Amino acid sequence: MTSKSSSSATDASANPPSGWFSRFLATVEWLGNLLPHPVTLFALLSVFIVILSGILGYFEVAVADPRPLDAAGRDPDGMIEVISLMNAEGLQRIVMGLVTNFTGFAPLGTVLVALLGVSVAEHSGLLSTAMRALVLNASKRGVTFAIVFAGIVSNTASELGYVVLIPLAAMIFHSLGRHPLAGLAAAFAGVSAGYSANLLLGTVDPLLSGITEAAAHMIDPEYVVGPEVNWYFMFISTFVVALMGTFVTEKIVEPRLGRFDPKNASADLEPQLMEAPTTQEKKALKMAGLAFFGMCALLALTIVPENGILRHPETGAVAGSPFLKGIVAFIFVTFAVPGFVYGRVAGTMKNDRDIIDAMAKSMSTLGLYITLVFFAAQFVAFFKWTNLGTVLAVKGAATLQALGLDGPEVFILFILMCGVVNLSLGSASAQWAVTAPIFVPMLMLIGFAPEVIQAAYRIGDSVTNVISPMMSYFGLILAMASRYQKNLGMGTLIATMLPYSLVFILGWTVLFYIWVFLLGMPVGPGSATYYQP
Repeated sequence: MTSKSSSSATDASANPPSGWFSRFLATVEWLGNLLPHPVTLFALLSVFIVILSGILGYFEVAVADPRPLDAAGRDPDGMIEVISLMNAEGLQRIVMGLVTNFTGFAPLGTVLVALLGVSVAEHSGLLSTAMRALVLNASKRGVTFAIVFAGIVSNTASELGYVVLIPLAAMIFHSLGRHPLAGLAAAFAGVSAGYSANLLLGTVDPLLSGITEAAAHMIDPEYVVGPEVNWYFMFISTFVVALMGTFVTEKIVEPRLGRFDPKNASADLEPQLMEAPTTQEKKALKMAGLAFFGMCALLALTIVPENGILRHPETGAVAGSPFLKGIVAFIFVTFAVPGFVYGRVAGTMKNDRDIIDAMAKSMSTLGLYITLVFFAAQFVAFFKWTNLGTVLAVKGAATLQALGLDGPEVFILFILMCGVVNLSLGSASAQWAVTAPIFVPMLMLIGFAPEVIQAAYRIGDSVTNVISPMMSYFGLILAMASRYQKNLGMGTLIATMLPYSLVFILGWTVLFYIWVFLLGMPVGPGSATYYQP
């Protein structure tokens, strides 16, 4: 029985199955390969916006202004016209705004500050040790859940999940006599398909909220979208996604893989030892935990009492308070301080120079991100200046209303659309920078708040990561998997991960509707479900 199942697996990897779905995946891969680099894409889109604004401006394209009469920037005649950038005034505006578009791009500063704190926890070894302790201390029955859960939590520092947890999960399953590819798939699903879920706010939260806020300003220039606006929904999603990942692994993926046959493994595969945290690392982990809870207690003193100094100075509420507006500062501190405490006790960090080196290492890896942000910022600014986003939003909202799709059911199509786009444009920031200026204003005009729109986007943006060849770590995962099944092809990996995408998009969408529309729960602190002009 064993030899039959293993030979079938080998044949499947050597001769990928042909059929409509395989052809579909091949088409997606081909189309994705046609797309230029995201940096080039944003540069081309910026040029396209300038040219399109000139054409539509020449023909005086305009729509009726749907905003309230007292909204800032409303046209006195009640119309929103496309403003051309293909003239002297447009050129002057582009030249003078090139630098400020970049430096004023909301996600840039917040991501850099948050990452400084995360880098200390990562380079001190805190995050790696915490993941090992979580996974290796789990019971045999709970190890699958622990791996998926650890993968989701590792999204705070996503590279760590891909580089450390995924190969570790394969080794754990191997040591337990289970198929290592099932462990790899479970970790990959948690890290990548559960990308947006987490217990704590991470660098992706300020990144997305900054883009959402800029898009919301096309309709409401005063609207504020903080990094915390999806926290409640992402917190509960962590447990639901972990349960779904556990179910798919144990009921679908692992039975399909069958028993692992070492003969199918790569010739250079050698037994690898999984080291549990040492006594010193455990002590350091406990001290870091005490530091974290101590900071939380101090922070609670500033926001729990009615007269807390970080509450709203006028209303005394937490909503709109300095605490929420400055949440990035607390992300920085809550990672940096426990990270240094861990490093000090574990011996990986001794002084301020080690902290600085850790921060500098993380900053040195952001060259591509900063380059991407420069061109993305120009695209977003041009889109806003020309009023193209608002015009498209008004037209799109009118179309949705004419089709009767102005209720909660519109989010089903929106989530599916985001998932499909993600197959070809894997970067969360790149995809949202392109789609937010269109869909945030459009869905605001039919009555939904930007916070809910962003939460729905995050579902679609996450669930198809594991089946997208365009995902930046897909090649790395394929290389890891091929160590346990030589000649493993891309089609085999995609087929293994597809059940996660299907179950996650269905279950996560159902959770979204239950949480937001059935229970009427906010997606985050102070977050509204419906937009009130």
